[in-house]
Amino acid sequence: MTAFFTGGQSDPTVQPVPASVVRQVDEADTTLQNPRRAVISLGSNLGNRLENLQGAIDALEDTPGVRVKAVSPVYETEPWGVEPGSQPSYFNAVVVLKTTLPPSSLLERAQAVEEAFHRVRDERWGPRTLDVDIVAYADVISDDPVLTLPHPRAHERAFVLAPWHDVEPEALLAGRGSVAAILDGLTREGVSPRADLELHLPE
Repeated sequence: MTAFFTGGQSDPTVQPVPASVVRQVDEADTTLQNPRRAVISLGSNLGNRLENLQGAIDALEDTPGVRVKAVSPVYETEPWGVEPGSQPSYFNAVVVLKTTLPPSSLLERAQAVEEAFHRVRDERWGPRTLDVDIVAYADVISDDPVLTLPHPRAHERAFVLAPWHDVEPEALLAGRGSVAAILDGLTREGVSPRADLELHLPE
């Protein structure tokens, strides 16, 4: 489901969801025996990076059928796949969700959140106000080109696995194994925890 956003880059707001939709989702939340767990990676290297990440977390929580269960520490990361110094550094974090949405609807919502922060897709690996990626959805393995699960490059990215490991030390990446073990095999050069910064679970 896609909600529409108004407001500026640092203060997106979600228009109210119709009460009938909220009732249906609440019923699904209580009757679905196995709500699915999803892991979402967030990144920003333009604008107020911390506000962008927090705004994405709040917007995800405001999504019917989504509940944010955990928020990782913030990491500062050198941009991936570009010349050193050619872009500002990223702030990165990971959130763990419980959701009644199917992967396709969760992807639609993630893209709507990016658009609310004026995400521009002019170039691959280009700078962005906000990146919202589905890293994993339950134990689903899929090579669908629209949404490959798990994320096809998650196992190569310390800026994804390090914050994920912080909130779920025993996590498994479907088809790849233990997140801790994968992370041990990666360099963390250019991926630095920012203990002075904090993201918050939505109230």
